Amino acid sequence: MSETDTTAAFEAQRPRLVGLATRMLGDAAEAQDVVQQAWLRLHATTADIESLPAWLTTVTSRLCLDRLRARIPEPVDDIDPAVDAGDPTDDVVLAESVGLALQVVLDRLTPRERVAFVLHDSFGLDFDLTARVLDASPAAARKLASRARGKVSLAAGPDDDGGRPADWQVVDAFLAAAKGGELARLLELLAPDAVIAGDEAAVAIGTPTRIAGRAQVADFFDGAAATAFPVFVAGRPGAAWFDRGVARVAFDFTVTDGLVRRIDFRAEPGLLAQLVKRADGAVKPTR
Repeated sequence: MSETDTTAAFEAQRPRLVGLATRMLGDAAEAQDVVQQAWLRLHATTADIESLPAWLTTVTSRLCLDRLRARIPEPVDDIDPAVDAGDPTDDVVLAESVGLALQVVLDRLTPRERVAFVLHDSFGLDFDLTARVLDASPAAARKLASRARGKVSLAAGPDDDGGRPADWQVVDAFLAAAKGGELARLLELLAPDAVIAGDEAAVAIGTPTRIAGRAQVADFFDGAAATAFPVFVAGRPGAAWFDRGVARVAFDFTVTDGLVRRIDFRAEPGLLAQLVKRADGAVKPTR
């Protein structure tokens, strides 16, 4: 690839990288500086890069991790030590939208917890690739993300109505548990009579028509929803499955007394066209 082509390819990735670094560092100016460092490393490398987005994601994340470690003490714990980091040029697919608010708990996360949470829960990176960024095992990366998720949930806190979590917190906690394969947590978040139902358009593209019962719904979502991200569905906090940046199915949640009672898969074009992506921690739709 010529220098001109490399520059053009990097500039195409810059907005995504700045968003990633801002999410990790909590500072837009510092994020810009980190991305510029990534550009300098790219310009200087002689390595054969198979996937530029993957390489840049890895380099940018590691630069952020270095900065976080410089300003936040990292405690010694029982997380597995580093393993072979692998080739950073493995293919990476990042989501366009993010889930739970990170900035509200920046000071409560260790550097590695924060990086694991952003890469996996916010941007949908799988644990194998998250582990390579962290120089850890996939199991350690999963544990770090789980710890971060727990701190985020505690920091989000209850709403003002009887100490119950807000609906958006329940929905986001459910999505995080689904993506993380946390079956016990899914069961905790579901009402005993929980139901999944698909409308005609959703069933036509492969969703179930109906699943009834807490255990059955939890089994269906266990380890799933990797490409589902927070949206407002008709003004309610929900989620949507995105394929190549396009919403294909909306997950319309019914939450009662802090538990998920019903999830309707909805794919009618009119509804999908009116979905509103939720900003971090948003509790009402904004346009």
